[in-house]
Amino acid sequence: MKSKIVTVMLCAVALAGASGLANAKGCLKGAAVGAVGGHYAGHHAVAGAVGGCVVGRHLANKKAAEQKVQAATVSAATPAPAK
Repeated sequence: MKSKIVTVMLCAVALAGASGLANAKGCLKGAAVGAVGGHYAGHHAVAGAVGGCVVGRHLANKKAAEQKVQAATVSAATPAPAK
């Protein structure tokens, strides 16, 4: 049990160190949901929070990419004003 906690904490530190700048879009909400789910799924709140953060970041990045594509499509479809 103790080795699992140490492993999870080391993974969390590695993820935090690899992130560079603090950009928490999706991470906080995902971590909260993951922690609650992990708690009810066998008292694994920390592991659930780490997993939820990763999934939340992935979904936030995916949504941002889709919005970027949509904005590019809308701006390309809009005619330029006549001079």
